[in-house]
Amino acid sequence: MKKILLMLALAGGVASAHAQSADTTAVNDLTLKADIYPQQEDGDLYHGLSRKLTFDRMIPPYGLEVTYDKTTHIIFPSAVRYVDLGSPNLIAGKADGSENVIRVKATRKNFLEETNMSVITESGSFYTFNVKYADEPLLLNIEMADFVHDGSEVNRPNNALDIYLKELGSESPKLVHLIAKAIHKDNRRRIKHIGSKAFGIQYLLRGLYTHNGLLYFHTQVKNTSNVPYEVDFVTFKIVDKKVLKRTAIQEQVIFPLRAYNYATAVAGKKDERTVFVFDKFTIPADKMLVVEMHEKSGGRHQTFTVESEDIVRARVINELKVK
Repeated sequence: MKKILLMLALAGGVASAHAQSADTTAVNDLTLKADIYPQQEDGDLYHGLSRKLTFDRMIPPYGLEVTYDKTTHIIFPSAVRYVDLGSPNLIAGKADGSENVIRVKATRKNFLEETNMSVITESGSFYTFNVKYADEPLLLNIEMADFVHDGSEVNRPNNALDIYLKELGSESPKLVHLIAKAIHKDNRRRIKHIGSKAFGIQYLLRGLYTHNGLLYFHTQVKNTSNVPYEVDFVTFKIVDKKVLKRTAIQEQVIFPLRAYNYATAVAGKKDERTVFVFDKFTIPADKMLVVEMHEKSGGRHQTFTVESEDIVRARVINELKVK
């Protein structure tokens, strides 16, 4: 009887050993995918299974040299909204009187550690720089190009431009730019009853469009005279129809969020068109929108009005047709 029990115990031990050996082999044979980090206990890599960031997700940085005794200027294609410096060894700010030029300097001489700088522009473009110190930087004045690219062709993701700015809500700044550009390029006069004409100048509302909570006003300035017309400023105000003598208290000023191809001067016998972008608004029945354009150092001011019915009839834009 004892021999039988001993033989069964030995058989069980051999079977258990075989099972452990099989489990060990199964673990050793387990191969993790190339895009997964394995679990590590030494802290050098991420714990658990984490997906790798591949190079096609990376926005490659530009190399930038700075120095202590000279200023580096970087010119961007649109206004700068955000700047982040990776080190107190750098100082940066907008050039006086300019929205799209950043000046950068070193705050101390001969710093050895490489640092970085990131910039976001009004168009939704993201720029990143690796910055190091140089006694004599090779480039002191740099002009950046906008990021119009295809992620499959270059080493950047397609969504590098999908940076959303607060005032545009859920709309991408790049899409707003493309819609305004498409309206400007299309150049159809869809509204024919709104405008003003005086002193050889015509100021027209050619179209009114809406998309994703934003309104697009397509305006045109025609100069039929021989004297150039310089635009001082354009205002958009909601006023009461019944009040003949308007006051600032009775006016609600509407500020555009963007202006595509903003016309500042119109030569004689020429015309210019601008697309203004606004956050969605409506006009009460007893009020109207007054659009005023003032001439710089002149008196050929232009005014036209927009009614509530015109706003609610704004054409819906199909973004699939925007190129």
